Amino acid sequence: MQPPSFLYFDLGNVLLNFDHRLACRQMGEVAGAPAEKIWDVVFASDLELRYEAGEISDREFYETFCRETDTRPDYEALLLAGSAIFTPNLSIFPIVAALDAAGYRLGILSNTCPGHWAYCRGGRYGLIDLAFDVYALSYELGACKPSPKIFAGAAALAGLPPQEIFFVDDIAGHVAGARAAGFDAVQYTTTPALAADLRKRGLEFNY
Repeated sequence: MQPPSFLYFDLGNVLLNFDHRLACRQMGEVAGAPAEKIWDVVFASDLELRYEAGEISDREFYETFCRETDTRPDYEALLLAGSAIFTPNLSIFPIVAALDAAGYRLGILSNTCPGHWAYCRGGRYGLIDLAFDVYALSYELGACKPSPKIFAGAAALAGLPPQEIFFVDDIAGHVAGARAAGFDAVQYTTTPALAADLRKRGLEFNY
């Protein structure tokens, strides 16, 4: 098997774990509204999906949230409450660092929104700033996984045909979408399994 020329990693539940229920509790505390109401407004509706697809801005998300919850919390506090939901998947960071040290080109391909991305790029997770060359983000590309559009955009950003790109994601449907777009993709289950998948593809790295 020819080693891939570029490797994309998903952000959520691959590089960083996250908790949408925590977001609801924290946003509810800031807004003075029940967490279940926040869930209904943000996640049970299409609001979060539209935010991640780049259809609405931070401010438009905020105004919709205020209207649907009949609240008006502090703007910055609400964005932070909805974004401070990530914890690093420490097991995968040594693989990323080893691949980077070996000279492989790396990128992040993620469904995310401006608020979450700003939080994750705020210096909290240094490896995300240092190890990755390309960021293929749904809100910037105007499409969410598993849409073919986001994978086409990601390939263009990497400057390579899809057949030369490897991708790892925790969601089976996203992996299937990547494969349909021509990527070599695997589902993330454990870090040792990912290391084995990478070595099967001829990648050499100190892990």
